[in-house]
Amino acid sequence: MSRAAIYARFSTDLQNERSIDDQLALCRAYAEREGLNVVATFDDRARSGGSVLGRDGLLHLMDKAREHEFDVLVVEALDRLSRDMEDLAGIHKRLSFLGIEIRAVHEGVVNTVLVGLRGLVGQLYREDIAHKVRRGQAGRVNKGLHAGGLTYGYSYVLGDPGKRMIAEDEADIVRRVFREYVEGQTPRDIAHNLNRDRVPPPRGRAWNASTINGNVHRGTGLLHNELYAGRLIWNRVRMIKDPDTGKRVSRPNPKGQWRVVAVPDLAIVSSDLFDAAQARKKARATTHPSHQRRPRHMLTGLLRCGACGAGMSSKGVDKSKRIRIRCSAATESGTCADPKTFYLDTVETAVLNGLTAELRHPEVIAQYVQTYHEERKRLAADTDARRTRLERRLEEVTREIERLVNAIAKGHGDPAVLGPQSTTLNEERKCILAELDRVPAATGVIALHPAVLARYEEQLNQLQTGLAKGIASGDSECADAMRDLVETVTVFRHPSRIGGVEVEIAGRLTALLGEGAFPHGVKGVGGMVVAGEGLEPPTPGL
Repeated sequence: MSRAAIYARFSTDLQNERSIDDQLALCRAYAEREGLNVVATFDDRARSGGSVLGRDGLLHLMDKAREHEFDVLVVEALDRLSRDMEDLAGIHKRLSFLGIEIRAVHEGVVNTVLVGLRGLVGQLYREDIAHKVRRGQAGRVNKGLHAGGLTYGYSYVLGDPGKRMIAEDEADIVRRVFREYVEGQTPRDIAHNLNRDRVPPPRGRAWNASTINGNVHRGTGLLHNELYAGRLIWNRVRMIKDPDTGKRVSRPNPKGQWRVVAVPDLAIVSSDLFDAAQARKKARATTHPSHQRRPRHMLTGLLRCGACGAGMSSKGVDKSKRIRIRCSAATESGTCADPKTFYLDTVETAVLNGLTAELRHPEVIAQYVQTYHEERKRLAADTDARRTRLERRLEEVTREIERLVNAIAKGHGDPAVLGPQSTTLNEERKCILAELDRVPAATGVIALHPAVLARYEEQLNQLQTGLAKGIASGDSECADAMRDLVETVTVFRHPSRIGGVEVEIAGRLTALLGEGAFPHGVKGVGGMVVAGEGLEPPTPGL
């Protein structure tokens, strides 16, 4: 008796959970009639058939298929497996390769033709449903109803889907944001004030500048939302599914495809106040030289705040032209307990001091010497092999030239034919000799020249200057080199230290030494580094 597995699926939360039980019962009855022994069942609840990603039941089924746990897969219909042509064909191809037969209750044994037809029908059905949903949403929008989620400042009207009403407590916050922005405050200032006053944010734990600013092209953020001025805009973006991840991503639509409907009863701010806010945003959007993209620094994207764990970013320069950095959470939302700034060059010095101290450690230098020797041996082997090939070819060409010359001298061939051949071979011989002059002779024992270690020490002394110049000039390799050494740098305030800075480095030296880097510490760089000092090894056992 063949072993059978059953798969069932329903699409949305709006469908009945009994749909799974009904599908399983139908498939079990089919298996009994066909003399199949059901050994496993798999299901996905409230999962779309438009993608195989995110469907744990189907993925588990495929894992068991690879382990040859069953011989036949039974489904109510092929669209339970997938409504996507590519995915359905892929499932059929993989199961067929494993020797597993697919059977649909109402259609019997599945073949390639049926997979193609049902895959096409399923995909067309899914796309048709999507068009009808969009058509229904457009009709609701034309009536002034909402076709999406709930916007901050509004609440649902019970018993009237799509209808919204102003939530006065949140609407007061919206008016405050617009008023303070028009009066000259920045989104960051406004976010700080709201967090200080413990105003609950629309989502998340705190207000951020991005909550207020949003994106002008997508109409996100409080200041861009025209619903607050009594204009409902629909179809700004379209949602498409990434075929590689199965996730829905948004894409902006051309302005000509937007649907704009006046809903004056939902206006929270006056048109004059809304327009004044847009005018200020437009004026601020003009790129100022000081706001242009700055060159990357050696620790760009690697810094973390020691007080809260958030990232750190540039806060501009002071009168001495030194760059200051600050916790991004302190800047954007004012939620960090340490809002003060640090000098970037002080942090960089602490990090580079720690790295150079590690690189001078005897065990690291020993690893460097070993790596150097291995690389020299590899290069020497390549050189020797190349020279051997050239010498072998030189012997062959020389013998061929001698053979042609002897043939011409003895009158065994046509000089008009053999002469040019000899000339061509002679030119090749000259090229080989010239190349042999450039290839070093075979090497014996390889020793590390003292100048190499001196050069190593010199490069360590110039590490900070070289990296800084390279990154500032746009050399991406310098930035990548730093990322091969360092993964994160957590910055702590330490008044008793030189420069008031203490940093914790997490990273690795795989670029130079592979997994053998920092043998006396944790994998990669570990411990605390302070400005003007070296690395303090981490406490054992912590």
